Amino acid sequence: MGLDERIITTAIVDRYFEKLRKVVDLDVAIVGAGPSGLVAGYYLALAGKKVALFERKLSVGGGMWGGGMMFNEIVVQEEAKQILDELGVSTEPYRDGYYTADAIEAVSTLTSHCIKAGATIFNCISVEDVVMRPERVIGLVLIWTAIEMAGLHIDPLAIRCKAVVDATGHETEVVKVVHRKVPGSLLTPSGSIEGEKSMWAEEAEKLTLVNTREVFPGLYVAGMAANATFGGPRMGPIFGGMLLSGQRVAQLLLESLK
Repeated sequence: MGLDERIITTAIVDRYFEKLRKVVDLDVAIVGAGPSGLVAGYYLALAGKKVALFERKLSVGGGMWGGGMMFNEIVVQEEAKQILDELGVSTEPYRDGYYTADAIEAVSTLTSHCIKAGATIFNCISVEDVVMRPERVIGLVLIWTAIEMAGLHIDPLAIRCKAVVDATGHETEVVKVVHRKVPGSLLTPSGSIEGEKSMWAEEAEKLTLVNTREVFPGLYVAGMAANATFGGPRMGPIFGGMLLSGQRVAQLLLESLK
């Protein structure tokens, strides 16, 4: 049988629009498909929630791909190892309480499990705004990343959801939009974005979980976005806090969505 380029094209267009139509209404929209976003998507989808992740880059995985300074190994602590064990990611003990994992295996396995659990991941899509109502954030405003990069003045599309998770890391992209444009204050000590502090691995890993919470009605923060929003330090290439934060925000949302 010969191949027809028209069929190849229509297959891609048809299947993509099927995916896109299904996410116009969601339980949870996760912005950023790094480790915390992927773990959150996995647990939410596993619990039967309708969830999608929107990643502005071509690749998912955030900073985990590069490990530390492009040495593609990551470190996790004892508490977070259970998540990697559950997903089948190989780990090796290094010293008491420290484990290493191959960064490539970790990202690819997290991504696969997230999708197989039922989450949908869209790459090359940026979130440029939120949909708001007087009482809360109720959705996202989406645009192709390439359009944003080119500076073209093209109107975006919008989706609705019951909750949004900002898992965009250091940039806190959604929180910045809400702080700048939505009436009201953030649920931080100052009512504004507190800002990320310099590296302190032990404190950062603890505070990542403490800071994983709702920061504005309808908007939650996870991973490094949580510390940057609430003023915690960065932790460097130890990823246990990222994984545990994704699990934590999923637990909070499952309770909230009851």
